[in-house]
Amino acid sequence: MTTKQTTLTPSAAEEAATELRDALSEAGIVLPSLDYDIASPALNLVVLGRVRADVAVKLAEVVRRGSAR
Repeated sequence: MTTKQTTLTPSAAEEAATELRDALSEAGIVLPSLDYDIASPALNLVVLGRVRADVAVKLAEVVRRGSAR
């Protein structure tokens, strides 16, 4: 799947990280390193960080359920 990158505001990565953190929290998932990359604001990068294997499996399950709709 290819997605087109849109032009975002400088705060878009911060907002996206917050939105993702909230959604994951609702699913019972915590990514401790989830943040936005302040070093490259023009790229609007969200840093997902490292997670334990059991958290990655739970995240995969949530994504699969959501994509089955």
